[in-house]
Formats: sequence, structure tokens, C-alpha cells
Amino acid sequence: MSHVSPTTVLAADELHGSLGDPLMEVMNFLNEVTSRYPQAISFGPGRPYEGLFEVERIGDYLDAYTRHLSEDLGRTPDEVRTQLFQYGRTNGQIHELVARALRNDEAIDADPASLVVTVGCQEGMFLALRALFRDSSDVLLVSSPCYVGITGAARLLDIETVHVPEGENGIDPDVLRRTVADLRAAGKRPRALYLVPDFSNPTGTCLPLPTRHRLLDMAEEEDLLLLEDNPYGFFTRTGTGLPTLKALDSRRRVIYLGSFAKTCFPGARVGYVVADQHVQAPDGSRTLLADELSKIKGMVTVNTPALSQAVIGGMLLTHDFRLREANKPAADFYQENLKVLLESLDRLLPPERREAAGIHWNSPEGGFFLTLTLPVPADNALLEESAREHGVIWTPMSYFYPDPDSGGRHQMRLSLSYLTPAQVAEGARRLVGLLERSCA
Repeated sequence: MSHVSPTTVLAADELHGSLGDPLMEVMNFLNEVTSRYPQAISFGPGRPYEGLFEVERIGDYLDAYTRHLSEDLGRTPDEVRTQLFQYGRTNGQIHELVARALRNDEAIDADPASLVVTVGCQEGMFLALRALFRDSSDVLLVSSPCYVGITGAARLLDIETVHVPEGENGIDPDVLRRTVADLRAAGKRPRALYLVPDFSNPTGTCLPLPTRHRLLDMAEEEDLLLLEDNPYGFFTRTGTGLPTLKALDSRRRVIYLGSFAKTCFPGARVGYVVADQHVQAPDGSRTLLADELSKIKGMVTVNTPALSQAVIGGMLLTHDFRLREANKPAADFYQENLKVLLESLDRLLPPERREAAGIHWNSPEGGFFLTLTLPVPADNALLEESAREHGVIWTPMSYFYPDPDSGGRHQMRLSLSYLTPAQVAEGARRLVGLLERSCA
């Protein structure tokens, strides 16, 4: 007679509280709907368009990087092998190449020593939050609505987040200042503000230049750090875009979170942090914040994969450290999708019809997203109906708010990056069919 050991059962309330947080489930429903309706056109994923990728170029980029190691840096074959196959420098191997690209593309003059090359931007967020937030009195400010990656990371680290309502043009410095004052009066320390100034996820808003200057001034006055995330800045109608906060930052108030997911390809999982602030020890000695982040990284991912860095480094070398120029075909593609989506919506729902129905949307100048507002709840039930009856998928905007009742209940996020122009046009037609039925 065989003996069967009892199965171990873990009590949910004895695991970390974040695992029961609704925030951790927000995307599961969307993924589940997508898998059940594979023929539906999806405005859900904020991924780059796969038709822009060329598999054969990966080998070319790897070759370019190995040539750089041997010919430009004088590495021996044994040293090249070690650099490609071993763990490598915790802060990253391509930091000098990334710094050159930042100078060309963003006019950010970053010391390579101030860069930490990370496993995607998500790790960069995690490292920055872990280093900056000391105890329960420290608070992270985020826009509302906000990218769930930052709020999820904060939740995993038991960091309190306070949402600052976003207007048509992003964060309002006056509202932010009042929020900071209220938190200080309650005994809290507002430590940092996370924001995406260029075509933010999920709303697609872009922060005007005067507001960028005001935010930098306010950060200095209020002793606040700014965590600037910039995945979409290259994808603008004008081709140049506004200067980043980091490019305008003369007082080292900005920690810059960068990624090659959209400008190169997501599969490499390579991002970076520019952390050029100084950290002073009790004995008066100073280090760069980047070195402090490196201590944490060594205990989390050890280092960023050398082969991924090599491919991205090869892309930077191949394109003469000018990714903005290299991304012009992608930017043109996304601009065409944005134009098709806006023109399709406008043609199918002309002003008098949409105004009578209480439907409206914003018109971003670039990026991957736009926001559509309805007179009825844009919830999971409507999403299910949309996928089943109309063959089109989108993301409820409520997913990006701190709780279901705090905002976004009548809005949907439309992502235009993962589709062809023809799919965008057909998706808009199907979506309008849903709106005409639901908002009549």
C-alpha cells in the first residue's frame, strides 16, 4: 500500500499582502479575454509593431559589438569571450555607449559612471524606489491615472503611493504643491514624483514646456525628486519633441528611467537609470546614487545579461548612437496609425453625433495611446461584450487608477502600436459599432 504525503497548503493571509491586491490582477482579465477571442482586433497591448523587427539583424548587431570590443577597445579574444559569456560589471557594460546616445538623442550630458544598465526599465524603477524610500513615512507621488508598473513595484515594496489628478496636459504643479503640503502636514515625507512627460501611458498626454520648467523649480523648492520615465518620446509628429526633464535638469533633481524596449526591441530586456545625484555618508564621503543602486541590483539580478547588452550596444554602434534617427520609420508607422485612428473615429462619429451621444476623445501628438470617454461605464462587462459581439478589444481606464471608484470608469485606453493601419481602421469601425449600440 503506497503512502501519499499530504499536500502542503499555504494560507493566503500569510503571504505578502500585495498578492491579494486587485492591482496585481488588473491585466489578467484583459489577457484572458484576448486568449478567448483570438480573432478580435486588439487595441489592448502597448507593444511595438512586430513587422518592424528583422531577425537577421540580431547577428549583425552582435558582430558590430564584438568588433567594437576587439578593434576599438583592443580586447583580446579571451577578453571578448569573458565579456560575452560571464556575469560582468553589475552596473552594466554598455554604459559608455548609452551615454553617447543620450547626448545625441536627448541632449542629456550624463557621466557614464552615473548609469546603471538594468533588466528593462521595470528593474530600474524597483532599484530607485528601494534606494530612495527609507521607511513608512516616505510617500511616492504618481499621476492619476498612472502606469501600473510603478504602482505595482511600490506595492511590492510596501511604499505608500498618493495619486495626483492629471489634467488635459498632465500634472498640474499647483495641485502637486498642495498635495505635498497636505502630506507634510500629516507627518509624511513626499519623497519623489513619478511621471511620463511625453505621451504618457495610459492617457497619451504630453507635458508642456513651461510646466516642465515649473516642475523642476518646484522640485527644488520642495526638496522633491522626479522619476522621469520616457519610453515614447521618439514617437512624435514633429520628429524632435520637447526636451526631457533630465535635459533641463541643472540641479540633479531628476532620476531618468530609460528603456530600449520601444526604441530597439522588448525581447532584449535592457533599460537603464541615470542616477547622477550624490550620496553623502556620515563621514562626509560621497558616492553617486548609481553606485548605491548597484548594491541593490547585485542582490536582485546580479547583472544585466551580457548578450542582451551586446545586441543593444551593437544597435547603438550601427546607428552611430542616434536612435531617434534610426526610429524614424517606426515613428512614421505609429503616426500613420494615429492618423488613421483619429480620422476613422471622426468620420464614423462626426462631431454632432458624438456630442449628442456624450462621446469624446483626445488627440495626442504622438506615442502609442489615446483616451476615449463614454457616457456609460467602460468596465469588464462592456469589454466582454465588445470582444464577443463586435470583435474588438481595448483596456478599461479604471485599471490605471488606485481603485475602481477613483476614476476612469467611463474611459477606455486605445493602443495603436501593435496593429497595421488596415487593422486600426477596421478596429475603429468595430469599436464604433459597440459605441452606437451601448451609448444610444
